Amino acid sequence: MSTQAESTSRNRPSRFKVAFHSLGSPQAFYRLSRILTPWLGWLSVILFAAGLYGGLVLAPPDYQQGDSYRIIFIHVPAAWMSMFCYVVLAFTGAITLIWRMKLADVVARATAPLGASFTLIALFTGSIWGKPMWGTWWVWDARLTSELILLFLYLGFMALQAAIEDRRNAARAGAVLALVGVVNLPIIHYSVEWWNTLHQGATITKFDKPSIAMSMLIPLLIMFGSFKSYYFAAMLVRARGELIIAEHKSNWVTQLLEEPHK
Repeated sequence: MSTQAESTSRNRPSRFKVAFHSLGSPQAFYRLSRILTPWLGWLSVILFAAGLYGGLVLAPPDYQQGDSYRIIFIHVPAAWMSMFCYVVLAFTGAITLIWRMKLADVVARATAPLGASFTLIALFTGSIWGKPMWGTWWVWDARLTSELILLFLYLGFMALQAAIEDRRNAARAGAVLALVGVVNLPIIHYSVEWWNTLHQGATITKFDKPSIAMSMLIPLLIMFGSFKSYYFAAMLVRARGELIIAEHKSNWVTQLLEEPHK
């Protein structure tokens, strides 16, 4: 009896595996996203207000750049998120190719426009910051150029998805493009170390000691938390729409659309 019980216990799936497969269900994902979205949205608003107050009011002027440096509280989190979103794009692309998980393609389709938006904000605010610092709106600096290439990768992914009518073929093609484009991420990160560029070096990601005052660092990290919370909230909203399109013939979608709106 004990041997049989041990065999049954070994064959029984773990709680983690059950939870993972449950989350992989489109219906379960849709239900969970509706619960999480408002919480993430409010968290983003609260962190954004706190980060802006800390960055624009509490943080002191920079001893070299004066108050013009304060654009970093938008520019830097946007630049971080531009790369974070692409990591999500590549990760979901790998899942699409290996396990052919429908939700991975849904998340990728929802992430790409957000990643492109963050990249555009990073480029735009970087140009505004660069004008008083470098005397010009744009230079073909290694980091700026590689960030521009990242924007083209996002736009290429979205164009590829729109050009291929069959969603499965579009998902595979987009996944390949996302994975190939990953090579651009270390170029963006290490470009200031590999080449002689105008862009300043790392100040926050130094492991020994960040080259930035805590009164500036804390609001910056709060703003990063706000941007990331916004990403997850917006991604879940967009993912629900993509899920409805992908699953429009499923019974659960039909039942959902028949429910009265609350």
